[in-house]
Amino acid sequence: MHELSKTDFIQYLNCPESLWLLKNKPNVYPRGEFSLFLEKLIKEGYEVEKYAKLLFPGGIDLPEHNTPSYTKQQLNSNHTVFFQPSFITQKGVFARIDVLEKLPNGSYHIYEVKSASSVKKSKLEDACFQKYVLQECGLTVSKVSIIHLNKHYKKQGPIIANELLEIADVTDQITDIYSFTVNQINAAFTFINKETINEHTCSSRYKTRTNHCDSFYYFNQDVPEYSIYEIARISSKKIQQLVDNNHLGILDIPLDYELSTIQQAQVESVRKQLVLINKPRINKTLAQLKFPLHFIDYETYPTAIPKLDKMGPHNHLVFQVSIHTLQANGTLTHFEWLGDSLQQPVDMLKQMQEFTGVTGTFISWNAPFEISRNKDMLVWIPQFTDYLNYINRHMFDLMAIFKTDYVDYRFNGSTSIKKVLPVLCPQFSYSNLEVQDGTMALDTWGRMVTDINFNEDVTLTRKNLLAYCKLDTLAMVEIYKKLVLL
Repeated sequence: MHELSKTDFIQYLNCPESLWLLKNKPNVYPRGEFSLFLEKLIKEGYEVEKYAKLLFPGGIDLPEHNTPSYTKQQLNSNHTVFFQPSFITQKGVFARIDVLEKLPNGSYHIYEVKSASSVKKSKLEDACFQKYVLQECGLTVSKVSIIHLNKHYKKQGPIIANELLEIADVTDQITDIYSFTVNQINAAFTFINKETINEHTCSSRYKTRTNHCDSFYYFNQDVPEYSIYEIARISSKKIQQLVDNNHLGILDIPLDYELSTIQQAQVESVRKQLVLINKPRINKTLAQLKFPLHFIDYETYPTAIPKLDKMGPHNHLVFQVSIHTLQANGTLTHFEWLGDSLQQPVDMLKQMQEFTGVTGTFISWNAPFEISRNKDMLVWIPQFTDYLNYINRHMFDLMAIFKTDYVDYRFNGSTSIKKVLPVLCPQFSYSNLEVQDGTMALDTWGRMVTDINFNEDVTLTRKNLLAYCKLDTLAMVEIYKKLVLL
């Protein structure tokens, strides 16, 4: 019989078939890449847990990977708070609790630690799972709470745990969903222990692309290359309608099926294998930009626990910038800056202002991101208020053109610069870079400046980071030039 853990249960809720495959055919399970970002989130979760433990002085740290039998022994001791106790039901449902408190009346209080800055009702199944396991093991759970980051917290000096964290009592919400969740747990345990299932479809078939399981294409081999899942911002409701009518490919969609204007343009591009370009509108849009044009890209380092004063949970620290400035006469110059420690980029803004001046248009890809970073720096580095406000007032989002006025089926429904660049400018590629995306950049830089055991060549690492960010802004320049020549 296969055991069922909390992590398993959450995977089951997303896609039961995917969990079955993992448990029963691990050798063919197409494991998704363990992303650097996921690894970073796990590390931050441990960091939040360290602060959560400070809320319970006198709590006992049980050994890592302690057994349920060891936990049972400790519960009989004089201690009242236990970190990471483990439990397993008679049939094999396993849970490890972040913090468990024994109350005076002999019942227990479960604390689930989250690195999020709020509690969403839709994310309480895991805490409910913990309660189920404890009660199946003969313990009475009278209270359940979520320890999460305080979204209003701003670091000022040493971090104080009870200011950084909040405790939300979710006992009533857990009670409301308990019976339903128990049924789901039982269904999950039964499902993963089935000898066979239908391996030609899975529950993710009815979900949007970002919610697909790792094994989506293992189970859904009938999904064609240009599928309905690539349609921009298609809802799960529409996906269900189309799937139920066996319309899996974009070419299968009925001509009279209701889609948004943007979606319809994408579908038409696939059907006709044509690039749909609204030249007049693109020309009008570009004509409104004022030279010099400053193509700008930030790289940032977000952390659950704020590292610098004035910063709050999950705020982004700008650690790098690349700017390519294009003059009206075609002259192109480049500025770049890369921080070497965890500090506010005061020097970066000073040099940026000297390079760009307070003139022209700033151009980015997905402008709301750069605008938000500037708004953050307005608070943290107020001496550059006028400059940052100028940038935000004169910011243009180059990506917007590819949402409505330049639709190409070869983008596969994406407006990411990494999808657009190889189609418009195939001579440029990220594939030969050591740092290939923003997640890799923030992970690499974070380890370089915070990990005392970082043993890679710092000079080479900096060179690789600069090369990646430089290509981001050069890519925008080249794409802009292509648009101008339409």
